[in-house]
Amino acid sequence: MRKKLIASVSLALAALSVAAAPMVASAQPHRHRVQVCGAGNNAKNTGTVVGAVTGGLLGNAVSHGGGKTGGTIIGAGVGAVAGHQIAKNNGRSHCHYEWRRD
Repeated sequence: MRKKLIASVSLALAALSVAAAPMVASAQPHRHRVQVCGAGNNAKNTGTVVGAVTGGLLGNAVSHGGGKTGGTIIGAGVGAVAGHQIAKNNGRSHCHYEWRRD
């Protein structure tokens, strides 16, 4: 009689623990770490425009005679690329990690 009671209680406790395990596991929030950076497309676009204008002005100032148009165009192109890269790299320095839930 005593063995049957112990076996029944053990079986009931085992069934309860199996039923409660998924509830405890689902109660835990799933969190993951993500990298967040400061510079978006707006900063990159601003860097491109500022670089193009500055490069165009410098190209015009450096070129001589009839080649001012070519110097302006080349300067604007180089400045646009440089400004975009500088803005993109400055945005990476403002990155940090955050924990987010699913």
